[in-house]
Amino acid sequence: MTNCRPELFAGPGAGLFGRRQRRPRGGRIPVAIVTGFLGAGKTTLIRALLATPEGADSAVIVNEFGEVGIDDALLRGSSDATVLLGNGCVCCLMRSDLQETLRTLFAERAGGAVPSFRRVLIETSGLADPGPVLQTFASDRALGGEFHLQALIGVIDAVSGPDNLARMAEARHQIALADRIVVTKPDLVPQPAVAALCETLARLSAAPVAIARDGAVDPGFLLGDGAEFPALAHEHDHEHSHADGIASFTLVFDRPLAWPAFEQAMAVLTALRGADLLRVKGLVAVEGCRGPVVVHAVQHTAHRPVELEDWPGGDRTSRLVFITRGIARAEVERLFEAVAAIASPTAA
Repeated sequence: MTNCRPELFAGPGAGLFGRRQRRPRGGRIPVAIVTGFLGAGKTTLIRALLATPEGADSAVIVNEFGEVGIDDALLRGSSDATVLLGNGCVCCLMRSDLQETLRTLFAERAGGAVPSFRRVLIETSGLADPGPVLQTFASDRALGGEFHLQALIGVIDAVSGPDNLARMAEARHQIALADRIVVTKPDLVPQPAVAALCETLARLSAAPVAIARDGAVDPGFLLGDGAEFPALAHEHDHEHSHADGIASFTLVFDRPLAWPAFEQAMAVLTALRGADLLRVKGLVAVEGCRGPVVVHAVQHTAHRPVELEDWPGGDRTSRLVFITRGIARAEVERLFEAVAAIASPTAA
């Protein structure tokens, strides 16, 4: 079978899928981002994860909003490589600090200055928009050669979470962009309140939800291979939206796609509405490729696509999760249909 030779859909310059990989990350260090509003229980969740065999040997980067790093101090006893990332939010100007911190950690790991670690956990400030963090991994090609973004984990507590979702745009944004959602403090409210919160989360996101017990969840839910793939179940084909205009929906394609057509559709969408294309993630069956191609884009920038050796679960249909602001599912569907019609040799 001939090798696929696609272009990168998010910018100029040719790129190859290269050798097929078992997993999207290849030999790179996986990174899991833990986000959630103030008081959601992010630090408790990370401490519980670090105490498990699966979470051991993790480096931790903590970003706090305030003059004194409390979470940093709490986590230092659980990880030998904990870094306090300045004062403020991991966004905007702080993105360069995150890039420098990750590069420094990588160099110190190679030189033996810090204990070897298998992954990096990033705890964002409770007020942080995780979008710029995703953008950092998508836009920094050099950083992408060393680290792989494995999952964005959204944390919400059962006590104040419903009110935060109703009042705070930051809380809704954190949940909308998450790959996995963890509900904490379920023992502090009646069970019907937990169920109601889960129903609210289902209206905001297609991501799977786990209920924490004593601040902990199954490490496999957070770090297992399944965390590397978005929520792509067909039962989530319907659209999720809320008052901020943020919507999430899944497009499913039954037949393999021609990469030039897919690339052109994404290029047009990015050029016209890139700022509102908050996140695109999924598995694409590409003509001429044996395994699925993992795609992941954030606004105007895309990660380099990677072809896997085989399809997870055996389902070979293309599935793309879109998280958008003010872009309806029907608009994206029409764009892909139009581009496919133009690219088809029978179109005339």
